[in-house]
Amino acid sequence: MPTSLLYVVTVAIWGTSWFAMRFQLGSVPELQSIAYRFLLASAILILWCLATRRRLRFGWRDHLFCAIQGTTLFWFNYFLFYLAASRIPSGLMAVCFSTIVMMNIAGGAIFFGTRAERRVWIGALLGMAGLGLVFLPEIVGIEFSRAHLEGLILSLVATFSASLGNMVSVRHKRASMPVVESNALGMGYGALLGLVAAGLFSSPYRFDWQPTFLLSLAYLAFFASVIGFGSYLTLVQRIGADRAAYASVLFPLLALLLSTLFEGYRWTLLAGLGILLVLAGNLLVLLRPKPVPAPVTVAPPTET
Repeated sequence: MPTSLLYVVTVAIWGTSWFAMRFQLGSVPELQSIAYRFLLASAILILWCLATRRRLRFGWRDHLFCAIQGTTLFWFNYFLFYLAASRIPSGLMAVCFSTIVMMNIAGGAIFFGTRAERRVWIGALLGMAGLGLVFLPEIVGIEFSRAHLEGLILSLVATFSASLGNMVSVRHKRASMPVVESNALGMGYGALLGLVAAGLFSSPYRFDWQPTFLLSLAYLAFFASVIGFGSYLTLVQRIGADRAAYASVLFPLLALLLSTLFEGYRWTLLAGLGILLVLAGNLLVLLRPKPVPAPVTVAPPTET
């Protein structure tokens, strides 16, 4: 699949997954819902691997890194964001999560010795500033208290956890471990850990057999997890964790566009300016400059 299409698929799916998540709230504890989602996603991927005869046998080191990715990317960051959601507005959470671009740049330099181009840094700053303008009324309207500070810290730690999962994906590429297989194992490990945590923090286990819950669970497992994470982590391995993470700046805007259609969200001048900044940063991050052709030198004629 072309890189541009992978990027569009990632933003489109994650920008609309919030709508499905609304049907997961209330009847089943959030921690259990997360575990069910990734358990189903892992089962889908494992069955696909078996049907297509993909190799699922890997060494203990590969399984260890899959477990780390499952913990950081498919469970712990979700757990912390759910805790943060009861303390701070969703807009501030979105701005916090956009810092994953910076974290991925720093992680690439620390773990792999890679350096991001200057335009990626500038684009990331523009995106974060634009997202801040979009959610400025929501952020300014809160009075910071201990609960808000806790929510802010939880969101940043959750973002750092997700960034570590991105770094593991880069490691998988260097170890020649495909995305589908690594996601199948990683989501499985994350789901099992999530089930244990759900039993500790939100027991007893519950499940909702209503069609709305089942359909939203299926959407989150197949589209948001199997396809969404598959597309995103393929981008991480193809264009780098720093540039791929810019999708985290765009999908909150898509969610707001849908909120405009279905929930009556009203745009402001600041929000419009914020979108322009985000789009400008997106162009800087994703569009590669055209290479400058080397000058053509003509050899002097040789004497005969």
